[in-house]
Amino acid sequence: MTTAGMFSRLDGPVSFALPLRALAVLGLLLGLCCVLLIVSLMAGSYPLGALDVVATLTGRPPSEMAQTVVWQFRFPRTLAALAAGALLALSGAALQNVTRNPLADPSLVGVSQGAGLAVVAAIVVWPDLPQALRPLLAFGGALAVAALIQGIAMRRTGGATMRFILTGIGIAAFISALTSAFLTYGQIDRAVSALGWLAGSVHAAGWSEAGMLAGTLLCLVPALFAASRPMAAMRMGQDVAVGLGLKVGRTRAALITLSVALAASAVAMVGPLGFVGLVAPHIAHRLARSGVGLHLALSAAAGAALVGAADLVGRVAFAPVQIPAGLVTAILGVPIFVWLILRTQARPA
Repeated sequence: MTTAGMFSRLDGPVSFALPLRALAVLGLLLGLCCVLLIVSLMAGSYPLGALDVVATLTGRPPSEMAQTVVWQFRFPRTLAALAAGALLALSGAALQNVTRNPLADPSLVGVSQGAGLAVVAAIVVWPDLPQALRPLLAFGGALAVAALIQGIAMRRTGGATMRFILTGIGIAAFISALTSAFLTYGQIDRAVSALGWLAGSVHAAGWSEAGMLAGTLLCLVPALFAASRPMAAMRMGQDVAVGLGLKVGRTRAALITLSVALAASAVAMVGPLGFVGLVAPHIAHRLARSGVGLHLALSAAAGAALVGAADLVGRVAFAPVQIPAGLVTAILGVPIFVWLILRTQARPA
């Protein structure tokens, strides 16, 4: 009997189970991102009203200053913050699914450390290197260190979760020590410039950075959502995944590579933003339980809202002094990280 024949014989009603709570939460998070976008366009040393912002966005700016402030500074900066948060959150969600470890974070695979070492070395050793090359250096450094960690972890054990995590922690610590050495023994003005980038800030992001982040979202996120079914199988354990016909080793390597590419793109554009990849998936999970695909969407929206809010708070809390968004996310992320550790230890063995 063909599939069409089977469906033609269905006489009763057909029901579909929709995760209404998860969809409602996703809508609220996306609405929060829109609110953050509008408020970010309004707030700053040159305040604008909501009507002024709308008029500027629709091509009727109240003044040339409003046109410049909105389109050249605040709009690309806010879009870059939202996109970077979504990328880091998706990276963390994918990594936590693959490793089945709730404490997994993109920094475990060397993304932040590799990018930081490459950029700091370029600033301290080659200060005349064009600043436009920093994103490329950060991306290359992140991929190189992540490939090293993955290559070591994949030997013999096929990439066992605990071996992967321990290898990442060890190499990330070594890379961080090298970065500290460059900052300690480099010239003071160059070290200060490098520290500014390491703090993770989107204040210098323009349309080029926002465009690169948006392009990464359009290119890589569909691939990640297409891999939601293999991730759902791996979520149930290696034995179950193998029983379902999944090639666990290759799938794990592909998903980790995709996770690294997502986080490396964000770090390369705006610098390291601590704890976003760790915290955002947990926020999404606490707000609504759902399948892997919808959980990825919730994580992306939560990460975008988290970084967007952190950038807004850092910009207006102590104006005209601006606090990097990376410092704000770290302040918010550390208590949550400690809570997750305590919660994990409290679970019965």
